[in-house]
Amino acid sequence: MESNSRIDLDAEEQRAIAILGAGLCVELCDLLALLSLRQLGLIGICDLKAAAHELRRRVVLSELG
Repeated sequence: MESNSRIDLDAEEQRAIAILGAGLCVELCDLLALLSLRQLGLIGICDLKAAAHELRRRVVLSELG
């Protein structure tokens, strides 16, 4: 996986992380975004891995700060 400090995700990949992080249905995600996130090691079959949860947490905290 790339460095956790900075990963540039496109809008569909960001949307997929938000959808999966909220516990919504994987069918709402773009298939290519899911494949890309899987290659980056951010998702498993249908759920976020720890790295994706950490990335999501940091983005939210930076927006709040």
